[in-house]
Amino acid sequence: MERRRFLASILATGTLAATAPGLATARRRPDGASDRSYMLDILARMAEPVLGPMSEGRLQAVFEPELSPTWDGRNAKVAYLECFGRLISGIAPWLALPDDETAEGRLRTKLRQQALASYAHAVDPASPDYLLWRSEGQPLVDSAYFTNALLRAPKQLWDPLDGATKRRVVQEIQGLRRVPPPYTNWLLFAAMNEAFLLSVGEQWDPIRIDLAVRKINEWYVGDGWYADGPRFHFDHYNSYVIQPMLVEILEVLVATGARFNKLNAPELLDQAYKRMQRFGEHLERLIGPDGSYAPIGRSLTYRTAVFQPLGLLAWRKKLPNSLPEGQVRAATLAAQRAIFRNPTNFNAKGYLTIGFAGHQPTLGDVYSNAGSMYIAAESLIALGLPAKDSYWTAPGLSWTTRKAFNGEPFPKDYYVDY
Repeated sequence: MERRRFLASILATGTLAATAPGLATARRRPDGASDRSYMLDILARMAEPVLGPMSEGRLQAVFEPELSPTWDGRNAKVAYLECFGRLISGIAPWLALPDDETAEGRLRTKLRQQALASYAHAVDPASPDYLLWRSEGQPLVDSAYFTNALLRAPKQLWDPLDGATKRRVVQEIQGLRRVPPPYTNWLLFAAMNEAFLLSVGEQWDPIRIDLAVRKINEWYVGDGWYADGPRFHFDHYNSYVIQPMLVEILEVLVATGARFNKLNAPELLDQAYKRMQRFGEHLERLIGPDGSYAPIGRSLTYRTAVFQPLGLLAWRKKLPNSLPEGQVRAATLAAQRAIFRNPTNFNAKGYLTIGFAGHQPTLGDVYSNAGSMYIAAESLIALGLPAKDSYWTAPGLSWTTRKAFNGEPFPKDYYVDY
């Protein structure tokens, strides 16, 4: 009901045709208000079918996740931690905004309450929605998104939890030390969990953080890009995992003043942000004049999660001077519209499907399921900036490829040595 009122208020302003994403683009160039309304609609469409049932312990009863045609046979219940963890990580910045009496504010209050109830069900062994923590290796991955949300919105998502739920969260996260991470981006999942434990004053393992930070920096290949292990992979895992998690782990070390193994966290954080800013310049240039972008590498079905670093930089007010806010917003919203204009991105029950720009199940990898797709919520981080922030009020600007293909002046591009 709240979402219907929220969407009705959007439609009344003429800023978004909620049933036909992208229609506003065809009629006129969107402004910041219509861009925000569009992203809020995507957020609501992703979050409500998950948080509503899970807050009542019914998600696993009503959501049967689609599996990749090449599914590798692991326990399919891994999908529910993937779904909740990835979704809550992406929308946590928005949930952290203060309450107000706007339609958006009422929706946020409702979803935040549902998120808190969902966290309780997630770790309660007596709940039908108790998540798969104690078997398979995949839970290490998605526990990191589960805890990342608690780092992004600690006052809204961690502090209000009751004592029993907090103890259960800590127990499940510490229990995931049973999973040995391979020498890939998985090192960051283990480190993210330890950073969370550090942030809430629980027993944590500095070696897991030290190893991840050191190895990721050893795998830096230059010009803002990291390899995913000893060999470079040309895919979007710098966006899905590596760049954001490295920065946010280092932020915890700086905030807590934790020191070990001569790891200079403030210096490393500054370096990581500079590299992410450079990587962000590449991401912005990957968005074509029509909002399309290169379908490169593994996990294509993660859709707009490709632009997580730009959203994080915007939220942290760390966009470089080369990327004005209005330009980044216009470019990333063009990409959102290019992907989500196809209604088959969601199934008849409102859950995300396997695909890239619609339902394309053959694009799934051996580990892909419909729960995995909720990492696309990471493209919504900029909603953590309030509606009156300059990110939303700045006029939309043409992005680099749009200028280039219109024959307009645009900046040349050179590698960096940091």
